[in-house]
Amino acid sequence: MEDYLDWIYMGVMSAFVGGAMKKVLASHISAAPTVVAWLGVTLLVERLWFFCVPAALVLAVLCLTCCLYSARTAPAPTLPVQGKAVFITGCDTGFGKAAAWRLDAQGFQVFATVLDLCGEGAMELQRTCSPRLTLLQVDITQPQQVQQALLDTKAKLGLRGLWGLVNNAGVCVNFGDAELSLMSDYRGCMEVNFFGTLNVTKTFLPLLRQAKGRVITISSPAGEQPFPCLAAYGASKAALNLFINTLRHEMEPWGVKVSTILPSSYKTGQSSNQEYWERQYKTLIHNLSAGLLEEYGEDYTRETKDLFQRFAQSANEDLSPVVNTVSEALLSPRPLVRYYAGPGVGLMYFIYSYFPLRLSDKFLQRLFVQKKIIPRALRKENGLNGSLNNNNNNNNNNNAEKIKK
Repeated sequence: MEDYLDWIYMGVMSAFVGGAMKKVLASHISAAPTVVAWLGVTLLVERLWFFCVPAALVLAVLCLTCCLYSARTAPAPTLPVQGKAVFITGCDTGFGKAAAWRLDAQGFQVFATVLDLCGEGAMELQRTCSPRLTLLQVDITQPQQVQQALLDTKAKLGLRGLWGLVNNAGVCVNFGDAELSLMSDYRGCMEVNFFGTLNVTKTFLPLLRQAKGRVITISSPAGEQPFPCLAAYGASKAALNLFINTLRHEMEPWGVKVSTILPSSYKTGQSSNQEYWERQYKTLIHNLSAGLLEEYGEDYTRETKDLFQRFAQSANEDLSPVVNTVSEALLSPRPLVRYYAGPGVGLMYFIYSYFPLRLSDKFLQRLFVQKKIIPRALRKENGLNGSLNNNNNNNNNNNAEKIKK
């Protein structure tokens, strides 16, 4: 009898662990903590078995765990779409445009803001979406335009409230070390990513409170982790994240749910435009002081530009993970406080949260910008100037030979 129970136990364990691992590995990579949890449960059960826990009790625990796991992984119920209106910022391109199209197709009444009503993105939305979609020309850094958008939205809604606000509009106006970033870059990022989003959110909160709706903000991991060469952008997103988290607590008594979406790297906006990166680089070089340019070196700043451009070109073109998350946050009866949308984000946060800072910093550097050239002043200080110059000379000679040919 005991042998028979042992055989049953091993079979159940194999099926249970195998099925769980398949589901975990097939799911998003952010399931790394789940893997650790399942391994812990498995080891615990095996240890209990070692100490002669009755086989029937172990099987009962396993069955209960399987039921709980199945309930957790079952498709979650969603709220009805009918009668719900959503206001989305930054719909000219990228996440905003894709979300506006998707939510309109689902049956939402969508208010989509664009910078240019005659632009390609606005025209495409107008052409492909239903009459429910309303396009509004809004620069979120202009309070008068935001107020006008509120009046236009109220006129369409009548006595109804606003179910969802999707804060998507944002910019990354520079790349480069914190010392090399211009003050205008810091102010530009803060003006759009923080103050603009802050103003839109405050303006539409009365309508959201009326409907007991949702505030969904598409932020960035750069607002919580020290990505190299993204100080201006990261600082603006850090300010935004803290505001949104504070708002989440304050809106709870009103019944308004507040969520943050943290996407991985995607091709949006100007990220794949080579001319954009060249303009950014020329602006940086033109405005740097002679002293800073001499200490860092033009080859150092040029490499940074090339690395950013390559990273942007290799980014994911499929925006559906983020768009799906926006839809889920709007329709879930119990939306999450934060969503990790896209491959690698969950793993990145797991490493950042549980590994020593020295290791997590190295992980970020390898993941994002792997610089090989060090600033010119440090090369001179460390006696590396000669070897790098030789490499540059060799490259220049090879280029000259190619030109002659």
